Amino acid sequence: MQLHFLPISASFTIFVLDKSIYLPIGMEYISVNEFARQHDLAERTVRNWCAGGKIVGAVLVGKTWSIPADAQLPRKGKPKASPLLRRLREEKEGRISGGIYHRTQIDLTYNSNHIEGSRLTHEQTRYIFETNTIGIADESINVDDIVETSNHFRCIDLIIDRAEDKLSEPFIKEIHRILKAGTSDSRKSWFNVGDYKKLPNEVGGNATCPPEEVHERMKALLSAYNAKASKSLEDILDFHHKFEAIHPFQDGNGRVGRLIMFKECLACGIVPFIITEELKLFYYRGLREWGSVNGYLTDTCLTAQDHYKVLLDYFKIKY
Repeated sequence: MQLHFLPISASFTIFVLDKSIYLPIGMEYISVNEFARQHDLAERTVRNWCAGGKIVGAVLVGKTWSIPADAQLPRKGKPKASPLLRRLREEKEGRISGGIYHRTQIDLTYNSNHIEGSRLTHEQTRYIFETNTIGIADESINVDDIVETSNHFRCIDLIIDRAEDKLSEPFIKEIHRILKAGTSDSRKSWFNVGDYKKLPNEVGGNATCPPEEVHERMKALLSAYNAKASKSLEDILDFHHKFEAIHPFQDGNGRVGRLIMFKECLACGIVPFIITEELKLFYYRGLREWGSVNGYLTDTCLTAQDHYKVLLDYFKIKY
């Protein structure tokens, strides 16, 4: 009988007595304990996943499981859409007016754009959504406000259609591309619509991630977020704070970030929320203080959530 010894990780070497058991050369493996600590799981859960073939590439050597260092968490079955998400999709596909889809499109678009400086009123936003025309007279309106309002409606359709999709860089860039398409910014070569910023920017007078570091920072943020087996409201808010701190796009980061929050709430069966003008300053304070006083942002979003629950009660949608 020949003795084989194979490296599992920098701190781990395994001896194999059975020649039929062989781990691929060049692939790094970790122990059940290390995998469990990386993903904040119980070792028993990891061992059960290995035994059930749910962790791709896991190998049983003797009585010990060896797991590829880059192994992903098992994919769960597609969760059943929440009553709200089902209703939004039904009303969107049926082009039903006067329901929760209609109201969400107008309220989310108006408030998110208004926070960023749009001068369109709630009534003007409603008119554009309902008639696909402007219908504005005797006043000067920025064309970009109109274009971005129409684009924002399409962004909401995207997050409803693909609510359960895993967050990814291409998906987030697609939201930005739709939001800024046809605007004056899209005609600027340096603006990079649908892609990360080329020039440094700041938010609220604070420095953000340098352009050359955006990809790696976003990749790390998404990797950590997607590794969570389940996501709470706090996880979604933490992602939002980190996304806004990176500020990956030249402009439109706030609206893209709030669309992502709405999408992730739908995906996780959490009641979504809309940050209104009345909550704007509390929302900004919450982002600024996140990490030291998380309650500021959490309480603001819970208040906004309560407002949305009133709509769900009115339309008799369970949550």
